[in-house]
Amino acid sequence: MNPDPILHIQQQLVELEKKMLQETEKRQTLFKDIHSQQYPAAQNMIHYLTLRNEDIRELQDILHIHGLSSLASSEGHIHSQLQSILQRLGKHYCREELDACTYEFNLEQIRQKSQTLFGEKNDAVTPYIMVTFDSSFADNYALIKNLLQNGMNVARINCAHDEEAIWSRMIHHLKKACRYTGLYCKIYMDLAGPKIRTRLIKKGREKGKVKVKEGELVWLSDDAAGFKDDDIVISPNEPGIIGMLKKGERVYIDDGIIKGVVEAINKKAAGMRIIRISSGKKQIKKDKGINFPDSEISIASLTEFDKTCLPFICDHADMVGYSFVRVPSDLAELQQVLKKLSSVPPHIIIKIETPEAVKNLPDLLLQGMQQKVFGVMIARGDLAVEIGFERLGEIQEEILWICESAHVPVIWATQVLETLNKSGIATRSEITDAAHSAMAECVMINKGDHTIKVIETLRDILHRTGGHHIKKRFTFRPLSIARRFMNDPPQVDTEGG
Repeated sequence: MNPDPILHIQQQLVELEKKMLQETEKRQTLFKDIHSQQYPAAQNMIHYLTLRNEDIRELQDILHIHGLSSLASSEGHIHSQLQSILQRLGKHYCREELDACTYEFNLEQIRQKSQTLFGEKNDAVTPYIMVTFDSSFADNYALIKNLLQNGMNVARINCAHDEEAIWSRMIHHLKKACRYTGLYCKIYMDLAGPKIRTRLIKKGREKGKVKVKEGELVWLSDDAAGFKDDDIVISPNEPGIIGMLKKGERVYIDDGIIKGVVEAINKKAAGMRIIRISSGKKQIKKDKGINFPDSEISIASLTEFDKTCLPFICDHADMVGYSFVRVPSDLAELQQVLKKLSSVPPHIIIKIETPEAVKNLPDLLLQGMQQKVFGVMIARGDLAVEIGFERLGEIQEEILWICESAHVPVIWATQVLETLNKSGIATRSEITDAAHSAMAECVMINKGDHTIKVIETLRDILHRTGGHHIKKRFTFRPLSIARRFMNDPPQVDTEGG
């Protein structure tokens, strides 16, 4: 005889709740430094990660069959949802036993935090829109006003480009446009972070580009001495990286267009065999990004140049984007520096763009919770190259889920309607991608010749999909991020390095 399915459901849910409470109790030391208003979010994230450390797909099917919540789409209030199911099945709770982090509480937390980060907006359904400024914006007040009137909520200035004088002119025009239109716009400034970019130090350095072919050996080195005249030698532009590379590790150049594998190592150089060039123009240009997805690259996330930018950012920006964050101590360092620079520093946006940041996401969120409000950007450009394009869809979903469990607003960034922005015509796949971005609180678009059209198209897409913002039903196989966090509980590093 089969056991009573309802009793079986009750037993499994009671066991899950017991694990949630136990895991939260075990990790009380992680809560000691977080902001008092972040405590419910931290606790809910632990509850969610506890659940995602289990394989509950069979349980979800049984719940669904019996007309009960399958626990999907409950990231922000997971314990409360579990308790609601148990109450439906007859379990009694005292008032003090019920988790205060309910569905309504979660929605209000995300709304308040998003408003603090991204400002006021008239349309409550669609996400905020962030627009990347480039150098030309410094002398184009009309364009900035037009962007504002067409729905821009946040202006993004990248400190990897231009200088303070140009940034100041951009901000001057933006504030002038805000006064004229009566519209409001937040200012987000990206720290440059480590500039791991191609620098041609031998052949091709005068022209800024060098022809290459598949099968060719290209050398990575910081010094041109000792190489032949026809050798191709590239510096990654950050000291010490060459010594961190090992044979067999992959190297990607220019957003993955060129793929190579480290084949030879000596005291001052690494030989990279080019195995794929995904472009008609088979060349390496200067100042293109280099990614080392298999290598353990230990360089500071907060560079000396970043530190020189921070006073200006504290004076003018509402948010600061932190590039190439890997571990909590990286974030702690920026928190400490900002605390010394300003009594009211800009809110931090943690950019997730490395495999380490993905792996350490729960720890980074706990470190971020030392502030009342912070955000996360899914920087899909570098992230896709680092983890592999085929994994991006899976990983960006996991980041969204875990951030929602922690009540952290998310910015969906990189290549949103990119073809439309460059050519004026969107591809079918990027329309679908743009619709998917409705699950984030803010969507970032890059610079291009058709930015106004991109905003109009994006607003139309997001408005149509905004009513479907709550995620559809998912089944919960274990997440590797959750397993790592639950099975090897880390200590939050608050010393800043």
